[in-house]
Amino acid sequence: MVLVCIDPRFPEPTLGWARQQNIIGKYSQFAFAGAAIGVVAPAFQAWRGTFWDNLGASIQLHGIPKVIAVNHRDCGAAKIAYGAARVGDRQIETVTHLASLETFRAEVGRRHPAMRVETGLMDLDGSIEMFG
Repeated sequence: MVLVCIDPRFPEPTLGWARQQNIIGKYSQFAFAGAAIGVVAPAFQAWRGTFWDNLGASIQLHGIPKVIAVNHRDCGAAKIAYGAARVGDRQIETVTHLASLETFRAEVGRRHPAMRVETGLMDLDGSIEMFG
């Protein structure tokens, strides 16, 4: 599964990245405001069940072996969830995203110990820095 944000600037860059990774037609996609932030931020707690239920269905239906969560820079959901100061400059924004991605990784591991998790942060130019 690839978890991405609903931001309309990023479907094309995400598809380009998927082509580069040779995973077209090989993954389920879930678009959620904030991507991993939408799953783990307290501000969006009411949404969590929807993601976890969808992940469970993807496991059951498609036997997916991993989840790839891709947050992006200049994310409005990050600002809603954590406040403008937590995304105010590039360095702080990176720390904020890394924290949400690590929390996401831990939550997937807790619920699905055999599931592999990869995380990344997409820049406005569509490039993605992967964190494992």
